[in-house]
Amino acid sequence: MKRLTTFIFCTAFLALSATAGNGTWKSAALDTDIKYTTTEAKSPAKDKSGKFMTVVYLENLSCPKVGQNSIQEDVDWLLGQGYQVIELDYAHDRNAVSPNINKDIIAINAAMRNGSFCGCTDISQDRAYILFEGYRILRDVSYYLDDKEVYNLAAANDSLYMDIVYPANPKTPVPVVLSFSYSNSWYGNTHKRMFMPYHWAAFNDSFVEGAPAVGCAWAIADHPKYCDWGNGKYQGGANKSLGTIEVAADAARKVRSAVRTVRGVGKTVGLGNDVAIYGFSRGSTAGSLAIGDKPFDEWTVTERGRFPEESSNVQAAFLGPGVFDYSLMKKESREYTNMTAYCNSTADPKATWAQQGGALAVSNDRTAPTFLFYNSDDDANYGIQTANLVSIFNSKGVTCELLKDYGKGHSVPQSAEHLSMMYTFLTRHTSCPTGIADVMNAAGKDTKGVYSLNGTYLSNTADTLPRGVYIAQGRKIIK
Repeated sequence: MKRLTTFIFCTAFLALSATAGNGTWKSAALDTDIKYTTTEAKSPAKDKSGKFMTVVYLENLSCPKVGQNSIQEDVDWLLGQGYQVIELDYAHDRNAVSPNINKDIIAINAAMRNGSFCGCTDISQDRAYILFEGYRILRDVSYYLDDKEVYNLAAANDSLYMDIVYPANPKTPVPVVLSFSYSNSWYGNTHKRMFMPYHWAAFNDSFVEGAPAVGCAWAIADHPKYCDWGNGKYQGGANKSLGTIEVAADAARKVRSAVRTVRGVGKTVGLGNDVAIYGFSRGSTAGSLAIGDKPFDEWTVTERGRFPEESSNVQAAFLGPGVFDYSLMKKESREYTNMTAYCNSTADPKATWAQQGGALAVSNDRTAPTFLFYNSDDDANYGIQTANLVSIFNSKGVTCELLKDYGKGHSVPQSAEHLSMMYTFLTRHTSCPTGIADVMNAAGKDTKGVYSLNGTYLSNTADTLPRGVYIAQGRKIIK
């Protein structure tokens, strides 16, 4: 494994680490060089490909630190788990806050996707994490025993897993942002939920990994369609007979078990009761199965899941382009064709059709407040799906916001303005210990005034502002 040519021997790390290297890296968030230190674990953890599990640890930020342990305690803990650790020292620069820091999250993931960063090479494409100071990882937490008769061709059952990134020793319990991977894990090819070329790095997706800036934990779960994406069969069907679709009853049971697992396991590490769902593309289709308050009986079976005593309700959701009602797909689409074949294979095709999508579980204002986003130049089906969900929300009094045309094609929000809107929605609907105003205050900005979504000062009173939408002390003002 290649390393920097200059090393510093640290006797304090002798039991945990082998070597350390120093240098500087150009931060996009700060637009200047910052110092880094790389430390290799004495007993390195590797993925199935023999690549090194890696943590990029962002320290001395300007947003409030949620975990109360010292930096050294948490770095030592990570090294003891076998991670090679790359510490980036932001020296409390006022720009080292959300959403500016998301620029670096995007840049770091892009570099790690290519296998190297800050002198470390052979970086795992499945197990590379960006952690804010004070955070640790619960890796490979089982959340559902898979059913081999749905999606898979495996000879034995297997578990779906998640990773939970949490603040160690927090002052107060914190919410969790739970994301369902839009990469794939499947029997014999497990733990691909964070596969760089298909997940974070593929779409410059930074919202989840940036959530600690407002005091949240986060988790990434295997997608409930636990198979190679183009494959999958229902009982009695041929391989690939499901193709690109998710069977809602099976997927919903897994999604809801994941929510319960986050709550149940989270209590052991200081997490609170609030859970927000985040999903993009196939992850959005999956995540939508958690938002409704009218689950069908088939969705609530817990025998293969975990923590049946915990609630599966969520407090907020962020859903990008996805499929929320399969009956709205174009009749010639593979999704509609495959779902028709599946429903016709059941005892009651009409009743089965009525469950195929998260939109069909929305019944009244107890549904989770939802932030929706998509681009109109993406596949036209996504606009149809989103418009339908918004219409249902509006008719039933469900709180929702829609962000449209924030970018191009099949993509996620990336700008400071749009990420601020999303984090503000998150802090409004969950018990985040840190709000937008807190982040600004920590960065030395005047939170008594009114700021635009990108943090630019506008006025000390909303009365003087033109009609529009602004952020003031972490709350949305609509004039």
